[in-house]
Amino acid sequence: MPEESARSELRHRLIAHLAVIYPDADHETLATRIVEAMRLDSVSSIPAAHRNHWDQGDIILITYGDTISTDGEHPLSTLKSFIDEWLAALVNCVHVLPFFPWSSDDGFAVIDYVSVNDHIGDWEDVEAISGRYRLMADLVLNHCSSRSAWFENFKQDSDPGRDYFRVRRSDDDVSRVTRPRSTPLFTPFRTVNGDVEVWCTFGPDQVDFDFSNPSVLLEFVRIVRFYLDRGVRIFRLDAVAFLWKESGSECINLPQTHEIVRLLRTLVEFAVHDAILVTETNIPNRENLSYFGNANEAHAIYNFALPPLLVNTLLTGDCRHLKSWLMSMPPAQNGTSYLNFIASHDGIGLRPAEGLLDEGEIDAMLGAMRDFGGLVSWRSDADGNARPYEINISLYDALAGTLSGRDEWQEERFICAHVIMMSLEGIPAFYIHSLLATGNDHERVRHSNHNRHINRRRYDRDELNAILEAGGEQRRVLDRLRRLISTRKRQAAFHPNATQFTLHLGEALFAFWRQSVDRRQSIFCIFNVSDRVQPLLLSDVNLVGTDAWRDLIGGALYTDHRERIDLAPYQSLWISNVDD
Repeated sequence: MPEESARSELRHRLIAHLAVIYPDADHETLATRIVEAMRLDSVSSIPAAHRNHWDQGDIILITYGDTISTDGEHPLSTLKSFIDEWLAALVNCVHVLPFFPWSSDDGFAVIDYVSVNDHIGDWEDVEAISGRYRLMADLVLNHCSSRSAWFENFKQDSDPGRDYFRVRRSDDDVSRVTRPRSTPLFTPFRTVNGDVEVWCTFGPDQVDFDFSNPSVLLEFVRIVRFYLDRGVRIFRLDAVAFLWKESGSECINLPQTHEIVRLLRTLVEFAVHDAILVTETNIPNRENLSYFGNANEAHAIYNFALPPLLVNTLLTGDCRHLKSWLMSMPPAQNGTSYLNFIASHDGIGLRPAEGLLDEGEIDAMLGAMRDFGGLVSWRSDADGNARPYEINISLYDALAGTLSGRDEWQEERFICAHVIMMSLEGIPAFYIHSLLATGNDHERVRHSNHNRHINRRRYDRDELNAILEAGGEQRRVLDRLRRLISTRKRQAAFHPNATQFTLHLGEALFAFWRQSVDRRQSIFCIFNVSDRVQPLLLSDVNLVGTDAWRDLIGGALYTDHRERIDLAPYQSLWISNVDD
């Protein structure tokens, strides 16, 4: 029977995963406990392999639950009504950043994984969002708050929690550990058994779990099931690269970590066939790519190298590094996709640019970002040296000028960046503050002393409505992006898995070709990334002579394929053989 076959296949896969993660465990018993925790006793079918659960109509919005608020209403409810009014025609997926009770790091030090932060709403508000939009939520796997009930139990030597956290061991060799922060790796805590040093990858309030204990994995399996029941369909695996710790190693990207991602993919696919995992791995590009596995790990990976490379391109007017990176990116197999973004709640990460930009280029970029009001956050390398980890700045202000200084092209440069992002192979994600062209929030940084708050402004709903209804710069940017997104969503050649080839049109013209899966539509995506007019000979693009070609952005029709076009600074073209 199909049901019996599906149950057998699920158990077979789970046991195979568990044999890699926990070679000495009772795999049969542990698999049974996982199946029970996920309530998968009655699975009826095996999920299809290499199935794309996305298309060109999928657009993700990234936002905090309290970015927009109004008196007398839960911020989550206010957020939904704002999206319904202003963005519903554009986005169909909403990533609400951690909406749980938390103690620090704006939500990423989770106190309780199964509650909603009562300052922003309740589960009814969350389910209202998931009822209309595909909901993406964070699964903060690596660590939790030092104020969580589990950690309180750890300190009291009671269950659940007594053995959930990674403590310092006498034989630990941590000399090679890779760190994303400059804080000490271990933090001492007073427990009923005396002082204990706890592993803290991201800071003293974020205590790391010990996934070598299968009970920790089981807890997160229960959490995944709980989120699925409340409408979560996209799981962002936060800081997952650091999950497994092993003495003498770099404690990042270890084989057990990859196997846990594979196990979670198996579980969510059997539970809800179109649920997907996104790995958040802000690490060098080659390591990031490894989280695709063989189309059996993450369904999607963040294109972390894109933000620093694109900002560098637009600061310098030179696309060589961006083009080289694009040529090195393997096409995502069916069943996997890139997730493209150029701004988020975090800063512009610099680790993904390692090996792609040299130190001099990074230093020049840092100088420009400081000139445009940005800040820099630091990490410690293996030798204890401070190295820049990310640039903290709003994307709108990051593109205020070039390496030569501020200029009059800020808006055009900003729009160009987003057209490039939404043209590339992958699913595009827009940070709400990019759609709103929000500038640096230095006041919030001064009040909080937290660099990342520069790009996490909070709006009063009436204030934001007034800004948008006034029709100024922010409304103009939003309207331009709305038109571009609407056009993009109608093009089969912009399917996340459609063919992509890099074109070579010089240093100032970044270009690539997209072709739909059925090969009916081609779009030549061409961008002037400089502050000067750039000539383009259509004969260099190789337009098929039998087709009629039109720019989907500006509307120009090209009948003479030997024509010369002069692209204005930061102008974008979508030259298509299918008229919109």
